[in-house]
Amino acid sequence: MEAEDIADFAAGMGGGPGPEDLANGAAALAAALVREAQALAATAAALRQAAAVTPGDPTGGPLSDIRRQRGAMAASGEAAIRAALLLEAAEAIGPGGEPGQLAGEIAAAARRAGVAAAGLVPALRAAALSLATDDGAARIAAATLAADLAAALGRAR
Repeated sequence: MEAEDIADFAAGMGGGPGPEDLANGAAALAAALVREAQALAATAAALRQAAAVTPGDPTGGPLSDIRRQRGAMAASGEAAIRAALLLEAAEAIGPGGEPGQLAGEIAAAARRAGVAAAGLVPALRAAALSLATDDGAARIAAATLAADLAAALGRAR
């Protein structure tokens, strides 16, 4: 091996994910957040359906008590808002960028929706654990990005 080749090889062993790995990790994390949003949206729809009064049902359906309906509808609305925020987060994260800037965008969206940004941290962590890739460097990059975002969102007000 030539000295120049050895230097190029050593430069590629910088001890962390490279730019391509960071881009792949951001994309994988965004895709996982979309899957988390889909699960929340399905939950919201199921709760809304459970709270609906069945036409022709003289008992008023499974949640005929208004207190139960109110609780189911509130939970449905909360799940739908979180699903929408996760989709916004995925859109922000997908192209990549600095974690501080991305966290700022996500926190601003959460403020607009009236939701605490820290409430998105569990879904973000779950998304980082459920990446649909076998690319180890991208997984490391996504986990690092998720950890940085979680820390920043935990501090966001």
